[in-house]
Amino acid sequence: MRGSGPRDPGSNPGGAMIQFLNTELFILLMAKRLIDRIKEMSPGERGRFLLGLPRRRREEVLNSLKNEEILQALHYLDPDEVADVLRSVSSLRRRYLLSKLGKEMKGKVEYLLSFDPRTAAGLMSLNYIIVSDDATLGDVAKDLRVHEKRTGKTPEVLVVDKKGKFLGGLPSYALALHKGNEKVIKHVKKLPTLRYDVKESDVIKAFKKHKHGKLVVLDDDGSVMGVIYSDDILRIISKAMSKSIYNFAGVSEEEDALDPFTTKIRYRYKWLIINLLTAFLAASVVAAFRNTISSLVLLAVYMPIVAGEGGNAATQTLAVMVRGLALGEIKPNTAKRVILHEALAGVINGIITGSIVAAVALLVNRSPIIGLAVGLAMIINLFIAGVFGAIIPLIMKKLGKDPATSATIFITTATDVFGFLSFLGIATLLLRL
Repeated sequence: MRGSGPRDPGSNPGGAMIQFLNTELFILLMAKRLIDRIKEMSPGERGRFLLGLPRRRREEVLNSLKNEEILQALHYLDPDEVADVLRSVSSLRRRYLLSKLGKEMKGKVEYLLSFDPRTAAGLMSLNYIIVSDDATLGDVAKDLRVHEKRTGKTPEVLVVDKKGKFLGGLPSYALALHKGNEKVIKHVKKLPTLRYDVKESDVIKAFKKHKHGKLVVLDDDGSVMGVIYSDDILRIISKAMSKSIYNFAGVSEEEDALDPFTTKIRYRYKWLIINLLTAFLAASVVAAFRNTISSLVLLAVYMPIVAGEGGNAATQTLAVMVRGLALGEIKPNTAKRVILHEALAGVINGIITGSIVAAVALLVNRSPIIGLAVGLAMIINLFIAGVFGAIIPLIMKKLGKDPATSATIFITTATDVFGFLSFLGIATLLLRL
């Protein structure tokens, strides 16, 4: 019976359009459900959730919330966290929300908002108290009780001299183990410090170098401006790792799972076109050996193995390099050693995996030529993967570019081209012997 079976939606333009509209409607409904779920959260949960969102998604969520709903959430956040949230709303709305905060909170948040968020001053917290070097432990205990009662948080105790210059921190155990009439200066411990205008990347390096739970931010004259705690740094590192993961795939860090398909196309098509051009380069290498492949068709079975292993090995090296560069582990004087180690690791791993694949070719396919060709090609390609996976991030860093951005495209091209060239080239030589 005509028309009784299921029809292909693609054969009906109207049906295809309905499918697109249904997809967009589904995305909008999912976004609405997310907003409804956020509104159902307790104010404390809502504040923490907002902090964990990517900046663009946070802006969209905040635009969907009422001022009262935002203010309820801000009540449960520290001043530095409130500043982070308010950076994601319009200046007009920010002024209104600030006007509804308590006097002390408003002053602290406005102070933090005046700094570049990607510097030490933009990352610092104001959860600390300052005491003079001639104060007693009893005086400090009183100040601590007042601060904790007012804020509900235990602050860092920072000691300064009579001119306000930072001297160090007071360990918490000093209050418990020593008499209240003892002078604070006897128990001061040094803490690592940073200037207020130090960049975010240098703050991360300082935390890795000193391995303390905190850094003290100082003004030009050595006076205290704030404290950076480890949880603030962990949040930054987490965002940096997410950014690197997106960049590995050639996807914008601002792209979200619930974005409409038009947004996803806009973010991705340029990198896909670049990847297409590099894929043609690898295909041209294969085309140059079409006579060899036609004479020994089994070669085509092992080509994806050589290329795939090279690509995986290169991605492993790239991940280690990007992490090392981000954390300051790789420097100009250590770069050569890192490249050498990655190259040697590639050779050894190539021997291991190449031996396995060669054994399979000999036992299953009874082909010594393929076994020898694929074994040698694996060694060469994993060596290339180690070298290119280490060098490309260093070159991009030298050029002032993000080492993770689009690096996989170029590295995969290198492993595909050299992998196919070595495998098919060796096979061609062996067939002529």
